[in-house]
Amino acid sequence: MRYLTDSQLKELKVRLKWGIFEKIKEISKVEEKSFNYVINELLSKVLGNIANQDNIKDLFKEQPDLVFKKENIELYHNDFLKVDLSQYKGKINLLVTSPPYNLSIDYGTHKDDITYEEYIDFTKKWLSKAYELMADDGRICVNIPLDKNKNGLKPVYADFVEVARKVGFKYQSTIVWNEQNISRRTAWGSWLSASAPYVIAPVEMIVVMYKKQWKKLKKGESTIDRDEFIEWTNGVWTFSGESKKRVGHPAPFPVELPRRCIRLFSYKNDIILDPFVGSGTTLISAYQEGRKAIGVEIDKNYIDITMKRLLKVLQQKRLDYVSK
Repeated sequence: MRYLTDSQLKELKVRLKWGIFEKIKEISKVEEKSFNYVINELLSKVLGNIANQDNIKDLFKEQPDLVFKKENIELYHNDFLKVDLSQYKGKINLLVTSPPYNLSIDYGTHKDDITYEEYIDFTKKWLSKAYELMADDGRICVNIPLDKNKNGLKPVYADFVEVARKVGFKYQSTIVWNEQNISRRTAWGSWLSASAPYVIAPVEMIVVMYKKQWKKLKKGESTIDRDEFIEWTNGVWTFSGESKKRVGHPAPFPVELPRRCIRLFSYKNDIILDPFVGSGTTLISAYQEGRKAIGVEIDKNYIDITMKRLLKVLQQKRLDYVSK
């Protein structure tokens, strides 16, 4: 039998309805916990849920700054952790993003050199907000590193999955993205010695999770063809990364990455969200694939880059339409 052992205890007289009293006695017997222990557990859970709801409210307090709205594309110049996107609660069908890696990359406004503990807390906050926005059958595809070795080895992928599950997301699968970016370095750890060798995997991960139900609740129009489906349901994707110089962003991913995720995991006209827009690749791909694209970006420079890229894509579509 488990009893309360906390030294800071108060004895209070509490009146309980007879049915509640009997139910707590039953729980106490089945779980082999004292009556008082069960009551404290139940109250702690209720109070914890209330506190969590208060924290969630803090994630929706910033006025949205809609800077771009054209042809099913919405771009907000805001901090995703604060912007009020209440209008989309329970409506996002697919989230595709690559959050900051915390590798001291210069993203401009965003500080990318916080402690690992702070990074995990940041991950928990943005995933909690994303969970609120997702439809019950909504999916997320998050591109993250397998691990990091700067300032100490950290299992980023494993920790991300753990945090996402605690938030409430359910695990579906992991796609290994082989960028073919093999390092030329050979002196990882101890050279030709079992003393302390490092194994470096030149791949990144795409974690696929969902909110409550994996199977789509409603029938929609898929836009993936037979060959793509066969190839992409193999969990190793091989294609090159994007040029930092060409795009003007320190860590861009190629259009191929969101394109595959969008075609494989969403229907035409679904709502696609990228909470960390960067150079706008997800928005471009979502628009090209006939989905509604919503993006949030905190840095003004990247907002400008994204808007230029989006306008170019829209203009090209008009030219293609006219030429037909």
